[in-house]
Amino acid sequence: MFLIATAMLLYFAAVGIYYFESSAQPESFQSVFHSLWWALATLTTVGYGDVYPVTVGGKVFTFLVLMLGLGIVAVPAGLVASALGKARDEEEQETADRVP
Repeated sequence: MFLIATAMLLYFAAVGIYYFESSAQPESFQSVFHSLWWALATLTTVGYGDVYPVTVGGKVFTFLVLMLGLGIVAVPAGLVASALGKARDEEEQETADRVP
């Protein structure tokens, strides 16, 4: 479910930024597929700075995508990492308890 939501958000972010920025920056946002790089960098909250919006609509859209990225990608990724760490600790504890 998490991966499907992330993939859908990634695609919609690429389409949205292409809609807002393609006329202002045709070399950076040549197509939806070219816009996927921006969407990936923005959704993962990395934001390399190599491609960024210059229009007001693009900047507002970027803010919305960043907020969604935090809620759908960054926070759940931290929760999953925390759960995996706890599971590993519990497994190590069980292993230590079995060894005489």
